[in-house]
Amino acid sequence: MKNKIKTKREFRDGGGKKSARRPSAAAPRPETAAPKTRTTRAKKLAVRAPNQKIQNRSRDLREQRGDLSRMEPVRLQKALAASGVGSRREMEAWIENGWVAVNGRTASLGDKVSPDDQVTVKGSAIKLKWPDRLPRIILYYKQEGEIVSRDDPQGRVSVFDRLPQAASSRWVAIGRLDINTCGLMILTTSGELVQRFAHPRFEVEREYAVRVLGGLDAEQLRQLTEEGVMLEDGEARLARIREQGGEGANRWYHVVIKEGRNREVRRIFEHFGLTVSRLVRVGFGPIALPKRLKRGQFYELNPAEVAGVMKWADMALPGSRRRR
Repeated sequence: MKNKIKTKREFRDGGGKKSARRPSAAAPRPETAAPKTRTTRAKKLAVRAPNQKIQNRSRDLREQRGDLSRMEPVRLQKALAASGVGSRREMEAWIENGWVAVNGRTASLGDKVSPDDQVTVKGSAIKLKWPDRLPRIILYYKQEGEIVSRDDPQGRVSVFDRLPQAASSRWVAIGRLDINTCGLMILTTSGELVQRFAHPRFEVEREYAVRVLGGLDAEQLRQLTEEGVMLEDGEARLARIREQGGEGANRWYHVVIKEGRNREVRRIFEHFGLTVSRLVRVGFGPIALPKRLKRGQFYELNPAEVAGVMKWADMALPGSRRRR
């Protein structure tokens, strides 16, 4: 009889069966999570059909499949993370704990797997997902008040509640925005693409429109791009900053930063005693927030556009070899 594939939550809890024992009267009652806030699905941005050449190219890319037998082995934690079992760091911990096996043998960090290998996690079979087809990419205009997480004890609205389901896969957010920040969110079904955008070593540019109460003088503007400022978690420096005007005491700035530490842009301005009253991400790497995209709307890139992003990321298309 085949092993039943468990959910990620069952993996975390150590199994899918509930205990038949009833808790004693003296046992503390577990805290209950807040009820989930109901929300509606985001509307898709209506766009004109592309020209016939792009439509033909998109059709070919959509139908193209990679040869699984020719795929090179990848590190086990990477394959598990790309299959939606958990984050790479989490998978590394599970491997170190001896919870992962490959072909019946307990796995070790550094092991690699290919499509022919059989992988189990905590005794349950895992169907690894391989990049044999073009990934999907969605651009979403995140609104203030939405979080970028699937699990929230407070029951707040998540961007994942607003997006359409990804058949036979799952959306992964490329970077995060805090609950008070709005603007461009990029989500994809490709774990490799997430790494290419978000890993600090690639220094991918993020662009923000920032409204603050007050303003920066010439010396402060110079310091932000040349010397940087010291925050509690290390030095922070802007790649570029330019003034965008404003009304009254409010000033607008466009800033570009090459890393994504928690609330970094807000903390940079707070270093000078300035409060950010509005923060909008308007660009991430080669992708800009579409001008016609309204708050709470999403746009899915067509296959030709996805191929362009993969070319920027130096990722091979399905059925082709990676460029050297």
